[in-house]
Amino acid sequence: MPELPNNSSSAIKLNELSLPLYEVVKRQITEAIMLGKLEPGAVLPSEVALSQTYGVAVGTIRRALMDLTNEGLLARRRKTGTVVTGRKPQHSLRLFFQYFRLHGLDGSLSKSVTTVTSLIRGPASEADAAKLQIEAGAPIISFHRVRTVDDRPIMHETLAISAERVPNFPEKAEDIPALFYLHLLDNYGIRISAIREQIGADLANDLDNRWLELALPAAVLTIDEVAYDQLAVPVLIASHRATTANHRYVNEVQ
Repeated sequence: MPELPNNSSSAIKLNELSLPLYEVVKRQITEAIMLGKLEPGAVLPSEVALSQTYGVAVGTIRRALMDLTNEGLLARRRKTGTVVTGRKPQHSLRLFFQYFRLHGLDGSLSKSVTTVTSLIRGPASEADAAKLQIEAGAPIISFHRVRTVDDRPIMHETLAISAERVPNFPEKAEDIPALFYLHLLDNYGIRISAIREQIGADLANDLDNRWLELALPAAVLTIDEVAYDQLAVPVLIASHRATTANHRYVNEVQ
């Protein structure tokens, strides 16, 4: 049986934000496909079973499955049912909230896995406060995570957000979801609508060596990011440091 999230609680949260429930189901099934919980060829449970899992009407499930079928992520097969096609979304900023991609040197898309290594709550520095347009010393939440491809670390990054924007934020690092932009939309109604990046290169430091397992001296790609919500208010700042020995960073905004 494929692994599907029981999302009745998330559905209620999104319903309170006046978003259609079928969109809730679409995003949760899409997330399961993107994270590999629903593998190519997996057969979904019946519409009745899915409606019980998500706590919504059968008609809501039918609409979500129809949309995902039209988008190519699912296929309806006679005698088999609804099957995951294995097709990956290529234009992801609008719906899937993963705006950057890592490609191998041969041009193939690499699937990265994120692991959060630390979670810190504290006052905003003057520099961070200026980027987030908040008062210096205001509470912020920052966390560090590592991206791996085929169990090999390729990027480590620190993200920070105003604590006021995200009440009831996860208390433990391991509870922060992999698809963080989707988490912001689902739980806080924050849609990341624009990204400003400054890209450069630097010599690897001790932290890079620790997280990326580099042989020093080495060079790393650096990306300093400010993400803005639908009202053009800065909501998230991030610093990414990556090795490009075996991968390339590709930014696609459609």
